[in-house]
Amino acid sequence: MKVAVIGTGYVGLTTALSLAYLGHEVVGVDLDADKVAQLNGGKPPFHEPHAEEMLALVGDRLRFTTWYEEAIPQAEVVFIAVGTPSLPDGSPDLSQVRAAAEAIGRHLGEAFTVVVNKSTVPVGSGNYVEALVRRAFREAHGGEPDGRLAVASNPEFLREGQALHDSLYPDRVVVGAEDRRAIEVLRELYEPILEQSFAPPPFLPRPERMGAVPFLTTDLASAELIKYGANAFLALKISFINELARLAERVGADIREVARGIGLDHRIGPRFLQAGLGWGGSCFPKDTAALLAMGREYGLSLPIIEAAREVNFGQRHLLVDKLLAELKTLKGKTITLLGLAFKPHTDDLRESPALVLADLLLKRGAFVRAHDPVALPRARQEVTLPLEYAETPEEALRGADAVVLATDWPEYRTWPWERLRGLLRTPLVVDGRNFLDGKALSASGYRYVGVGIPALGMLSKVEV
Repeated sequence: MKVAVIGTGYVGLTTALSLAYLGHEVVGVDLDADKVAQLNGGKPPFHEPHAEEMLALVGDRLRFTTWYEEAIPQAEVVFIAVGTPSLPDGSPDLSQVRAAAEAIGRHLGEAFTVVVNKSTVPVGSGNYVEALVRRAFREAHGGEPDGRLAVASNPEFLREGQALHDSLYPDRVVVGAEDRRAIEVLRELYEPILEQSFAPPPFLPRPERMGAVPFLTTDLASAELIKYGANAFLALKISFINELARLAERVGADIREVARGIGLDHRIGPRFLQAGLGWGGSCFPKDTAALLAMGREYGLSLPIIEAAREVNFGQRHLLVDKLLAELKTLKGKTITLLGLAFKPHTDDLRESPALVLADLLLKRGAFVRAHDPVALPRARQEVTLPLEYAETPEEALRGADAVVLATDWPEYRTWPWERLRGLLRTPLVVDGRNFLDGKALSASGYRYVGVGIPALGMLSKVEV
């Protein structure tokens, strides 16, 4: 099929790459000329595993442009995958969705076209987009686009750092539409994924026991709410285990063992039960805020979601309290943060818990040094906090009064911690992800403090 994807962020680029790999002819549209030039040169504008290899693999089946007229008139399917950032009241900013819908209306071709909301948008946005497309079409061409337009919702369930894997091997494909033709077109578009009939990329093998992918069809409103509901439930699980971790510390339990015992119940499952610094990124904070705003719009309170947000954002303060309990004061202390991206395998800094923690530490009078295996170049461009950046383990730890693990990058497990201990002023490690080997660190002379787990080792000064 001929496909247009408006927006080349994480969702848009991953969608375009996956569909092009399946054999469709895809044009990505973005108003940022520099980004388009970079993509046409084979370089993704952000870090996502295997994106660059996939760009090379799909070849001329995927190209990028800043011009809607090069993509929309010929397209059988047009995906809207633009940003929907939060407004001050928590509701999503739909200005980019509106601009995309109006551009589609102005350039709509003669053949039947399915316009697909891939962006995370509030309930009712499918109707909103269709009205905008029809209005723009009338203004540009006169008359109605009768018979040539249908709107669908096709929410994404991608994890940054594993987005291409999740695109090719999803748990389900959800499509909401009122027009049966739209469902039939999207079923055909996704058929190789639904049947898992494509040959896997060499760098993304098909998971073992991967079978046919469920294709869930529903109405527009239900599809739109499925996306918000899925993200909110995952956020709830994380906040629940973080709240339980606070109790575990008081009673002397180990939250890792508690989570393991809870997660073995097949009704609950083990995923998203890792206590720590809490969730961040572009989805959970934005989508839970949007649900609260949606509830207010309809005169409803959503206290469970509100409580999940409160617990989550309190985790940053909890880490500050742990540092204060160990160091007694943060004024003049040098605190090293390991990890700036909101999660490993990405350079995305949006709503990063590490940056919130850095701000809290700076306000307490600490000096904050930061290390990240991937995100330092982006941090130097985007972060306005007065951070000191370290490129190597030695630079990161030299003279530090404490080390806080903020992002669970695998690299941090393999650092030569025993050798590095002598570089710190105080050999204190506060593990905000319960990720490091606390017993090994304690045996190497560190004081190890996690979240919801017993602390290990004694705190002692090191002659630097």
